Amino acid sequence: MSTPSPETPGTSWSDGFRFAFGTLTVLPVEVTRWDREAARTGMLCAPVAGLVVGLAAAALGLFLLVLGAGPLLAAVAGAAVPAVLTRGLHLDGLADTADGLGSGKPAEDALRVMKQSDIGPFGVITLVFVLFAQVAALAEAYGVSWGRGAFATVVSAVAARLALTLAARGGVPPARPEGLGAAVAGTVPLRGAVLVVVGVTVLAAVAGAGFGTYGAVHGVVAVLAACGCAELLLRHCVRRFGGITGDVFGGLAETAATAALVVLAVW
Repeated sequence: MSTPSPETPGTSWSDGFRFAFGTLTVLPVEVTRWDREAARTGMLCAPVAGLVVGLAAAALGLFLLVLGAGPLLAAVAGAAVPAVLTRGLHLDGLADTADGLGSGKPAEDALRVMKQSDIGPFGVITLVFVLFAQVAALAEAYGVSWGRGAFATVVSAVAARLALTLAARGGVPPARPEGLGAAVAGTVPLRGAVLVVVGVTVLAAVAGAGFGTYGAVHGVVAVLAACGCAELLLRHCVRRFGGITGDVFGGLAETAATAALVVLAVW
């Protein structure tokens, strides 16, 4: 992807939704604007794209359970659908980020490692354990009840995209002058990012309240844990690479999703 053009006034929320769904999902949505204003609105809308992805994943999981499948197969569906709806880009970004960090090389060389088409040993190991963790956590949640499994699926998908909103906040530089990282880096005002976090946290609490007070608290902790783990990875990547890239965005999304699922499964 090319670097966006200078800001153009008058960006609508429709442009933002198109940007979010067009860049973060495989849904047939045309990105009508590719500039800093559209990127800002799009990244603010990122959790909405996550909601759609999560609902689709939960729907397939519940459908399999209705057909008589067990919690494990529903969990596999919950992990597979988000991968399919993003063309595996987030998982690919996670693997590339792991290879870059694991290389131990200076920033420029590490970024070159991340751009290679193959996946190295660090990437493979990271993918295996992250996917195992996601499936195991979802299986635990579905094993408790169908509702809790669906809740965990949706919350993790939304939290994954919420991490991208936070990563696109002002003050976080791009590591390269081109690509998705450069397109969205620093576009979201800190105030806007905080408001989106608060909004998502409140919605997670409201949805979790269907399982009682404990469920509401559980939802809040899952979202905050997802944001916290993604923030730790973000800061480490900025130190190592000098900024963020599209691969780092993918790594942040998968990290946030996994953290949310683990919290919802064990706490």
